[in-house]
Amino acid sequence: MMLCETDDMSPVTLSIDSGVAVLTLNRPEERNTLTADMVAGIVAAMDKVEADRTVGAIVVTGASPAFCAGANLGNLAEATADSLGAIYEGFLRIARSPLPTIAAVNGAAVGAGMNMALACDVRLAGERAKFDTRFLQIGIHPGGGHTWMMRRILGPQATFATVIFGDVVDGREAERIGLVWKCVADDQLMDEAMKLASRAAEAPRELLESVKKTIKDMADVRTHPDAVKRELDPQVWSTRQPWFAERIAALQKKITKK
Repeated sequence: MMLCETDDMSPVTLSIDSGVAVLTLNRPEERNTLTADMVAGIVAAMDKVEADRTVGAIVVTGASPAFCAGANLGNLAEATADSLGAIYEGFLRIARSPLPTIAAVNGAAVGAGMNMALACDVRLAGERAKFDTRFLQIGIHPGGGHTWMMRRILGPQATFATVIFGDVVDGREAERIGLVWKCVADDQLMDEAMKLASRAAEAPRELLESVKKTIKDMADVRTHPDAVKRELDPQVWSTRQPWFAERIAALQKKITKK
């Protein structure tokens, strides 16, 4: 069953289908640039999705032809720390989500638009996707944690190549350097994103949130013994949940029939 939560004129549209929420940046005539209205729409959509206990995964994409062409340049020209922080909230709100998130990058992701993709747990790209940091090219220092996210995902060399030297990569190159998990044909992008998200959404919501938190916390864990210790309590907790008994019983029943 598919539920559309917003109308086509909203700066952000939201649909929910079979446990997967699709959040679409919806200002195609402005290449989905981040404005105050767009950010407010993202925050409201994320609040609504996270309050819906039937949702297990989120896909973020843009209305064609772009994914997100960055922050509104008019806003940047008069930027202050507060105004920049307000724009950052568009992708930081997604980064803070306890639910697994996928960016389905269907076109240009530029500057803060790249941050929107980087803020998601997994990135998928269509072949015509373009990843362009562009901060230096317009004479502004990167912001919103851009260099930290890029270095964490790509390592220092690819971060220098893209941020300092201005290398713009398409979907296939983004897959090669590890910026995206997978590049697919443009007309297969949303199907691939929905297929991936649906697999996550089949898991119990509480378990999804627990595992995502563990993966994020592992960034600060330095040794294998510490990692074993970190996972132990949530693993024991999961074995005490009703869904564990149900799924083990279903698996055993399936094995018995073979």
